[in-house]
Amino acid sequence: MLATPEARSRIATITSEIDAARRSGPLQQIVVPPCPELLTRLQRAMASDEPDLNEVSRIANADVAMAATLIRNANGAAFAGSQPVASAGQAMNRLGVRQTAAIMTGFLARHALPVKSPLLQGFWDRSTRRAIVMAALAEQLPGLSADLAWSYGLFSHVGLPVLMQGVKGYAGTMMEAAARKDRPFIATENANHRTDHAVVGALTARAWHLAPAVVAAIRLHHSLESLGSQGTEPEVHTLVATGLVADQMLQRLEGLAPEADWLAHGDAALAWLHASTDDLLHWEDGVGARLDSA
Repeated sequence: MLATPEARSRIATITSEIDAARRSGPLQQIVVPPCPELLTRLQRAMASDEPDLNEVSRIANADVAMAATLIRNANGAAFAGSQPVASAGQAMNRLGVRQTAAIMTGFLARHALPVKSPLLQGFWDRSTRRAIVMAALAEQLPGLSADLAWSYGLFSHVGLPVLMQGVKGYAGTMMEAAARKDRPFIATENANHRTDHAVVGALTARAWHLAPAVVAAIRLHHSLESLGSQGTEPEVHTLVATGLVADQMLQRLEGLAPEADWLAHGDAALAWLHASTDDLLHWEDGVGARLDSA
């Protein structure tokens, strides 16, 4: 799955399109909450192959509620029978720096972009569950970074609360889009607002300094007809395909029917990942246990 020279430019193309729309297109009026300062510091601390553990610890202790969240996770079901931890530092040692950073990222995102609309009830809980599933799947898929998978899982639908918070009439658009069967959800968004949550999510991810591959995958997560095409980096396809698998797993684990995207493009996602429905069922067992322990 090597990228062609043309494919290597797709991330740059998406970035340029977002920037242009921000300057003079429909994205001009979209209000994107600024990236939290602590998240910027955390991203910087985690940027190298050897993360700055002292800085991560300082960030963890900079917010009492975030430190409490780390402690709660370190004392969770996954560590049943272990001696309880009582500080953020002890929690970091138990969780490991990567999981610590993931939990902190989720905490900071949730508080920087609170979701109050009943139409998006449980948004961040669902996003966190998707991120957990994505990270678990990354362990089964050679070449997929668990950090990128988690980030994409957490932020893939972040455009929804941004639009709800900043665009007049978006609640009505969500209800209309969910009810219509004659066109995709994002088609209704574009008809009413000249943009959609995939574009706005990519804008937010770019403003929050997420990895370029994650920005591109968020932009393309409803452009599934192009899954596996030559025009996009393989890493982006893998994130999008794995995200579709993760959403289907969550649907099954929650006893819900498959979503339209899975029915239309699930086979293509599995084909891209060189996986089968048997693999899906096998992964599901491990993912269910991971979600329960989380």
